[in-house]
Amino acid sequence: MLLEVNHLKKNYGDFQLDCSLQVENNQVVGLIGRNGAGKTTLFKILMDLVSYEAGEIKLFDREFATLTATDKEKIGVAYSDSGFSKDLTLKQVAQILAGFYPDFQKEKFLTDCQVQKLKPSQKLAEYSTGMLAKLKIIIATSFGADLLILDEPTAGLDLMARNDLLQRLHQFMEEENHGILISSHISSDLEGLCDYIYLIDDGKIIFKEETAAITDFYGVVKLTPEQYQAMEPDYLLFTAKENWGYQCLTNQRQFFLDNYPSAVVEKATLDNVLEIVLGRVVG
Repeated sequence: MLLEVNHLKKNYGDFQLDCSLQVENNQVVGLIGRNGAGKTTLFKILMDLVSYEAGEIKLFDREFATLTATDKEKIGVAYSDSGFSKDLTLKQVAQILAGFYPDFQKEKFLTDCQVQKLKPSQKLAEYSTGMLAKLKIIIATSFGADLLILDEPTAGLDLMARNDLLQRLHQFMEEENHGILISSHISSDLEGLCDYIYLIDDGKIIFKEETAAITDFYGVVKLTPEQYQAMEPDYLLFTAKENWGYQCLTNQRQFFLDNYPSAVVEKATLDNVLEIVLGRVVG
């Protein structure tokens, strides 16, 4: 197991984080949810930037508090801030990384930066949001990490740049015993990358599923008020009320296609999951 989080708790006034999740070897796990749901708080705790009050974290089957410097070198992170002074140039960043990480691949790092058109002599202050996003992923994959923790890594990137970044992550996962925990507001990025999806709301995980199961078996059942009242609730996981009726999330799409021909039944996407589960009135 690369990462195991059990009932991790952190209080901020009226907000309480209390969540559990896992990232196994050779697995990519996506974390979705609205702003303020607890994603960034969880990531900051895992990056040892914020303390926690209760619960358990294990990384590489070791207790969080017992991790050595060598253990932490196996974790690559990317979050909203690059972590480096904006007065530094790319060459200076490379020098710092070489001093921190014995396995830092300097030539590969500089080559990857060149491919992404990041100039070695240019200060980070002159980088656009998209350029900084590219740099953070290049850094995270430059020193032999086994686990990547990525908080909104595709934010600020156009479609071509996002595809390039996702390709880089796919390449990272070609190595045995690698794993990724990633959050993103762009569901299509996660659908093509993740093995599992967790949905967090108000600090708690309220939905977990294999991405393949969502794609293959989940559906959105759209019902008028009359149809909804007559509908048996079996296999309806979550229901959200709309102006025109109800949207229902099911993991038995074929059942409704076969047995309720008058109902509108569509394949579900991650956007549907997010919309219906967060807007639920039943379930």
